[in-house]
Amino acid sequence: MKKFAALALFVGMSALPALAATETFKDAPVVDVNCSPKATADPDSHTKACALKCEKSGFGIYTSDKKFLKFDADGNKKVVEALQATDKKDHLRADVSGDVSGDTIKVSSFKLQ
Repeated sequence: MKKFAALALFVGMSALPALAATETFKDAPVVDVNCSPKATADPDSHTKACALKCEKSGFGIYTSDKKFLKFDADGNKKVVEALQATDKKDHLRADVSGDVSGDTIKVSSFKLQ
């Protein structure tokens, strides 16, 4: 019985790091990867037209500490769909949730503001 309890505890504890990586970002600036270096100072001036023009490079968000997180393939698709559906021309911000690993976020939800 002690072995079973120890195994259950180990399995439960090993799942904690995976859960801890899920993060939510509110009102985060959305920029394509190609333009991300030059948009750091003012990401809100980055336009929808430019983002769609550069969509093949992928997308990401700036965190509150100005770190750029790239989206996974599914997240990139969600951004393109949202950009095509919006009338916004710039000030592209979104609420994003997903699992962060290094400088990439596996997007589970994306909502353009």
